[in-house]
Amino acid sequence: MSLLDLLNHLLNFVAPALAVGFICALAGRVFGRRAAGAPSWWVQGAINFGVGVMALVGGLVFSGRDGAMITYAVLVAACATSQWTVSKSWRK
Repeated sequence: MSLLDLLNHLLNFVAPALAVGFICALAGRVFGRRAAGAPSWWVQGAINFGVGVMALVGGLVFSGRDGAMITYAVLVAACATSQWTVSKSWRK
């Protein structure tokens, strides 16, 4: 596998985490209240992205393959929980 193929595979592996993480951050910005001391939307998206990548890696280790539907369900739940935590919605 060439370096470009490896980069393509890695980017395609983390693309769902990037999309879900930043969509959660933007949706939290549109539909939620802005709490005092909450980070900006792009910081929230970056944190959600990191949590999402960890969920995808955990699903890959647990199931032994990429793209299992349970992995994507855990990705959505992990990003939603991360967004809830980082936007300080638990303080309301």
